[in-house]
Amino acid sequence: MPTTEVRQRLPELLPRLRARARRLCRTESDALDLVQDTAARALSYETRFEPGSNLYAWLERMLVNLFVSRYRKSTRERRALGGLADDPCSFVHAEAPPAMMTLAPQTAGVLAELAEPFRKVVELVDLSEFSYEDAANTLGVPIGTVMSRLHRARRLLARRLASEAIAA
Repeated sequence: MPTTEVRQRLPELLPRLRARARRLCRTESDALDLVQDTAARALSYETRFEPGSNLYAWLERMLVNLFVSRYRKSTRERRALGGLADDPCSFVHAEAPPAMMTLAPQTAGVLAELAEPFRKVVELVDLSEFSYEDAANTLGVPIGTVMSRLHRARRLLARRLASEAIAA
C-alpha cells in the first residue's frame, strides 16, 4: 500500500496538535491521550482525506470533535453521579454501606423474580458491595447502564415489596 499524505505528514504535525490539545485539556496526560486518539482516528480515516487540502485543519477538527465528545460524556457522568448523591438508596455517600449478609425470604423471593439484568446489578452493587465501576466491568456494560439498571431495579423491588406488604 502506498504511503499516503496523512502517514507522511502526521509526525511533523504532532507538536502542533499537542500544543492545541494542551490548550483544550486541563492535564498533560489528557492532552496526550487526545492527540493519540486523534492520530489513531486520522490513520483509520486516511482514505477520506482529500490530498492537497489542509491536513492540519483536518486533524485539528478531529481533535476538537474528540475533545467535545469527551467533555459531553464526562458532563453526563458527573450529572448522573451528582443525582445519586441525593438518592438515599445509593451508596455513593462517604459512610460505608450496610453489610447485607442475608436477605429476608420475602425480599429474596422478590429479587429472584426480577429480570436477570436487574437482579445481577442489585446482587453485585447492593449485596456484594461492588463499586459501580467494578459492576460495569463484571457485566461488560457502561457505568451509566449499571446506574440506570440499579435505579430501576430498586424501584421495582420497592414497588413489589410494598404491594406484598399491603396484600398481607
